[in-house]
Amino acid sequence: MNTVRLTAGQALARYLAAQFVAVDGDEVPLFAGVFAIFGHGNVAGFGEALAQVQDSLPTFRAHNEQAMAHTAIAFAKATRRRRMMACTTSVGPGATNMVTAAALAHVNRLPVLFLPGDTFANRRPDPVLQQVESPASPLEVANDCFRPVSRYFDRITRPEQLVTSLTQAMRVLTCPADCGPVTICLPQDVQAEAYDYPVAMFERQVHRLRRQEPDAFEFERALELLKFAKAPLIIAGGGVRYSGADDALAAFASHTGIPVAETQGGKGSLSWSHEMNVGGIGVTGSKGANELAAEADVVLAVGTRLADFTTGSRSVFQNPDARIIGLNVAAFDAVKHRSVPLVGDAKLTLEKLTASLPASEGRRAVAAAKRQEWEDITLQVTTPDTRPLPSDAQMLGALHRATDARDVIVAAAGGLPGELHKLWQVKAPGTYHLEYGFSCMGYEIAGGLGVKMATYGCDVFVLVGDGSYLMMNSELSTSILMGQKLIVVLVDNGGYGCINRLQGGTTAKSFNNLFEHGTRIDGERPFIDFVAHARSLGALSEKVTNIADFGAAVRRAKAADKTSVIVIDADPAISTDEGGHWWDVPVVEQSDSAGAEDRLSAYQEMKRKQKIDG
Repeated sequence: MNTVRLTAGQALARYLAAQFVAVDGDEVPLFAGVFAIFGHGNVAGFGEALAQVQDSLPTFRAHNEQAMAHTAIAFAKATRRRRMMACTTSVGPGATNMVTAAALAHVNRLPVLFLPGDTFANRRPDPVLQQVESPASPLEVANDCFRPVSRYFDRITRPEQLVTSLTQAMRVLTCPADCGPVTICLPQDVQAEAYDYPVAMFERQVHRLRRQEPDAFEFERALELLKFAKAPLIIAGGGVRYSGADDALAAFASHTGIPVAETQGGKGSLSWSHEMNVGGIGVTGSKGANELAAEADVVLAVGTRLADFTTGSRSVFQNPDARIIGLNVAAFDAVKHRSVPLVGDAKLTLEKLTASLPASEGRRAVAAAKRQEWEDITLQVTTPDTRPLPSDAQMLGALHRATDARDVIVAAAGGLPGELHKLWQVKAPGTYHLEYGFSCMGYEIAGGLGVKMATYGCDVFVLVGDGSYLMMNSELSTSILMGQKLIVVLVDNGGYGCINRLQGGTTAKSFNNLFEHGTRIDGERPFIDFVAHARSLGALSEKVTNIADFGAAVRRAKAADKTSVIVIDADPAISTDEGGHWWDVPVVEQSDSAGAEDRLSAYQEMKRKQKIDG
């Protein structure tokens, strides 16, 4: 057997550089690069190795470990899980900073390779700087935090262990069903140790998307349900995008006349112009989509986890005889809610369903009426009025008018995702990028950078509230350093406006969410000059005071050649009441606040409508 002597760090870097993927007829590197923040736990070992492969495996520098991981995750999502990145850190806080991002990737089924440094495998210098010691066992280290949020986890205690571990890592990262974050911990002494690796390990390997045909029995059972359905509904989840099934979904819906409702992950699978698209479903859904869900007798759930925001905490499907068909590449998701499982690739299965069902007028007229009603509501709530501060909806209306069809919208947490899910009319498939599986504050700007790195010839708009901006904004500077232009719309509502509204609806109080209600020493609401802050990080920045000026600022930002931040104040009390659905947020059973009994009674009434059926 031919071998080559390399350190573990060098072998890892060379292996990653040899991985390719087939995308649209081309073979491109599977790993677009490695985000690295170096420290004593990775700079001398893996860092030395990365410096040797810059031509084939670029290394990018970031300012925050969680943020760089968000960027890598957003890149994978924007490339529909075809390509990915790795992230390496030192031991200690550098590693644990990435755990939140690992959880985000795990929830959203997105591939990212985490390579945190680790303490010494030989334990000779223990305890080392940043080592978390456990009195119970020396085997327990800080990186064990990654175990529950990784789809595959390993700690390399001998250089030769990479040979088998990397094979399993690639299996998970490229598998449609098992896809998610992989963590391989790298003790700092092992990174520098040499071993005679087989040359074959570093040969070019081309990965291809695996497409699973549906089981014949499951397919026929699902087909029978669809044939005799009187009020069918399709729910499009993120799996539609990952499968590349956008066109297949559009064709199936047109062929059968079945309306399509969208989850946050699935929104943008169809453009709003598609005749069967009835908008978002669930807690932040459109009026029409939720009405159709309530009466549906057969629900074809494509590539969705059917999480609580989609199902209205299991209360959106009210037909007692309703059956859900779980079309999903992962059997784990296909059986949720006692669904009739249809395990298979979304694109292949939708194409096969289209060929097996007769063309039908279906519910085309019903969908048209629901769409028109929602378009009227959208126009009403997004049109500017005479209030002192604009609403989020009015800002989105102006932004929609100013953006091009290929521009991408990125958001993650707070009130903006709900308004976007309800009101944003996607102009072209693939231009709506929401991280709402983990609803992670701080994802927005870092995620926008990842989307920009994966997207060519369009602008990327990052929509972020002041709360999320203050939580994580450092990658503004990284976007400028890398020449990756973003347009950041910073909506300032004076604190955590979304949670403040939720708090008011459940307790009738406002506490610790808005600046004006928080703890202050001087009795004044703190003033934060977001414009000056963004400029200090190198961005172009301006503040606008009304919707007309906002549209002009968007046009200036589109014409600019680097990252721009547009700050606009918004009313924290206003959100779109139309549409939407109940969400299970417990109401306290004992309270002295005004209206407490009525709130508890209403909550208990909705609890009775929940369908707890698996």
